Amino acid sequence: MASRAHRSWQLEVHGRRLTVMEWGDPQGVPVVALHGWLDNAASFTLLARHLPQIRLIALDLAGHGLSDHRAAGQPYYIWDNVADVQALVDTLALERVVFLGHSLGAGVATLFAGAFPERVSQLLLVDGLTPVDYAAEELPEQMANALKRRTRLSRRSLRPYASFEQAVQARMNGRWPVSREAAVWLLERGLRKQADGWVWRSDLALTQASVVRLCEQQITAFVRRLTMPVLLVMAQQGIGMERVESLLELMPALELRVLTGGHHLHLEAKASAQIAAWIGERLATSG
Repeated sequence: MASRAHRSWQLEVHGRRLTVMEWGDPQGVPVVALHGWLDNAASFTLLARHLPQIRLIALDLAGHGLSDHRAAGQPYYIWDNVADVQALVDTLALERVVFLGHSLGAGVATLFAGAFPERVSQLLLVDGLTPVDYAAEELPEQMANALKRRTRLSRRSLRPYASFEQAVQARMNGRWPVSREAAVWLLERGLRKQADGWVWRSDLALTQASVVRLCEQQITAFVRRLTMPVLLVMAQQGIGMERVESLLELMPALELRVLTGGHHLHLEAKASAQIAAWIGERLATSG
C-alpha cells in the first residue's frame, strides 16, 4: 500500500486562498475529491493509499482545513462551493472531470454535475447524494428561524482544547465517530495551536443555519441531469437510505452499493478497501 505522502498547492478565487492536497500518480486519471461538512481534504487519505495509480486531487472547501474563510458576515451556501470547484477544475484545465464526494462534498459534486453535465465523466459518491431538501412551504419559517439563531451564534465562541490528544478523543467520539488514525489525519489539518490551547481552523460560521435553502423541486431538477455514470455507496449506519431513495430512479446510469459501516466509511479499513476497488474498476473500464 502506498504511503500517505502528498503534494500541496493553492489557488486563489476572488482574493481567497483555497488549498489542495494531491496524492498518487501525477500522470494518472485525475479525480477531484470533495470532503464532508467540518472535515477537510485529509478525509481522503485512506482512499489515496488504496489508489496510488490515480491522481487524487482533494480540495479544502472554503472555511475548512487550510483554506481561507469567507468574508465576515458572508454565509456558507452550498452553491458558492460549486463556484469554487469550477475555479479548481478550470485551474486544472480539465475539460471533463471525475468527482469523488463524501456527504456535503457529494452534494456539491451533484450540483456541479447537474449544472455542467458535459464536464463530468463520472460521479463517485460516498454516503451522500444531494443537499438536504426542504418543502417549499417550509422555507419562509426556516428563513425566520435561521436569522434569529444567527444573531445568537454570532456571539458564540468555542472553548479551546487543552491538548491535541483531548481534541482527538473528542473527534473520535463525535456525532459521526472515526478511528484514532482518521481523527489524527483530520485534526492535523483541522486544528491550530494558540496560547490557550488547540482550536478549530474551520470557520464557526459553518455551524450557522442557512437563511436560504434549496427545495425538493430544485434539487430534483439537478438530479434529472445526471446522465453520466454514478456510483453511490451508502453506509448502513450512515445518513440513511431514506434521504436518497426517492431520487434513485431519476439517474439512468446509477449503481447503488450499500456497505456495513458508519457515515465516514471511506475512513474505515474494510469499507475503504472495497470502495477503492470499485473506483479502480470503474476508472480502468472508462479509461
